[in-house]
Amino acid sequence: MNVRRSAATLAASAVLCVGAAPAALAAPVPTPAPAIPSGLFGKGDPTYDGVWRQSFALLGQHTAGVKPAPQAVDWLVGQQCANGSFASFRENTAKDCDASVFIDSNATAVAVQALAAVGGHDETVKKAVGWLKSVQNEDGGWSNNPGGAMDGGTDADSTALVISALTVVGEKPAEFKSKAGKSPYEALLAFQLGCSAEPAADRGAFAFQPADGKLSANAGATAAAALAGLGKGTVVSPAATDTPAAPLTCPATAGDPAAAAQGAAGYLAEALKKDGHLTAVTPGSDQPTADTGNTADAVISLAAAGHKQSAAGALEWLKANSAEWAKGNPAGLGTLILAAHATGTDPKAFGSTDLVAALNATGPEPAKATGSQEGDSGKKTSEDSGNKNVWWMIGAGAAAGMGIGIVLSGRRKKNQL
Repeated sequence: MNVRRSAATLAASAVLCVGAAPAALAAPVPTPAPAIPSGLFGKGDPTYDGVWRQSFALLGQHTAGVKPAPQAVDWLVGQQCANGSFASFRENTAKDCDASVFIDSNATAVAVQALAAVGGHDETVKKAVGWLKSVQNEDGGWSNNPGGAMDGGTDADSTALVISALTVVGEKPAEFKSKAGKSPYEALLAFQLGCSAEPAADRGAFAFQPADGKLSANAGATAAAALAGLGKGTVVSPAATDTPAAPLTCPATAGDPAAAAQGAAGYLAEALKKDGHLTAVTPGSDQPTADTGNTADAVISLAAAGHKQSAAGALEWLKANSAEWAKGNPAGLGTLILAAHATGTDPKAFGSTDLVAALNATGPEPAKATGSQEGDSGKKTSEDSGNKNVWWMIGAGAAAGMGIGIVLSGRRKKNQL
């Protein structure tokens, strides 16, 4: 979803590590940031989030009834590798992707949702879906960097994103089995904290991955899993019914994605009650701070599950507190538009911010307004679309010359509180 990316080793760390040992105490040589392409949203270095932020910018515009600039859509299409996958960012698209390129299942999944929503690129979407299917793990799930140097094995976040992407384009994930006969939902539900989990407040949550054989609640993975379990992407229209979210039903119904999704929604609703937002501990700090991105993700997931009233407090918190976080941030602005859409809120009057105008200002001028979208965005080729805003932080290890960087984003956090 919005700002979801599991804690992952910086894709470029493999390059940084070459020769690092002899020069362990030497300062790393900074890599010049690539030039910002004219069709790309945002002014920041796109190396680690170019495809991600472009996808959410396009989803945000489309959902708000704005027709994206053709060059913005073309830029995203041009990022695709020959095998159908997407990297986080390709500066030189004349050269095909090779082993040095960080191939990203998450970026691929959200690009699928964005291109399906805006329409007109069926072959690009088809190739991307084919690649996602080809890199399914034996347990039925997906990793962030399939087959690459940073492949950490199946995680809940990546698996949920791919499930949502497949659903959006009309696939039936439950019927897509791995070579070992496992479905994506079997892999995903294995990450849910069940009725025996302690503390009891964590029941219904999803872990990103097991740590030392133990599952720990992760809000980003939980929000993503809720949407996947409901068979949705991030572009969702307000539900016809509105009921309070409830804790995981125990004994839990084994193998039921929808029931698992409702349990996840119950966990998110309870987690939001204390402060009206989610929190996370960021690198270099020992105290949790507000996690705006995953709070927006939680609002979307709760609305998708039919629990708008359970998301109301967090929605008001976002209206009052998200402006600075989202300023100049295409993925953040796109995600907030999706949260507004999911809750029936006007994105042009989101607290003190016109989210649509702010998003449009971060990229090429839109083609024209198309009017508000009825129902789920991209209904012709999708039922829902992806989500997510990505902020990347490089750990102090690289600065110390160790050649290791830690990339975090609101959606990709292994150890979120």
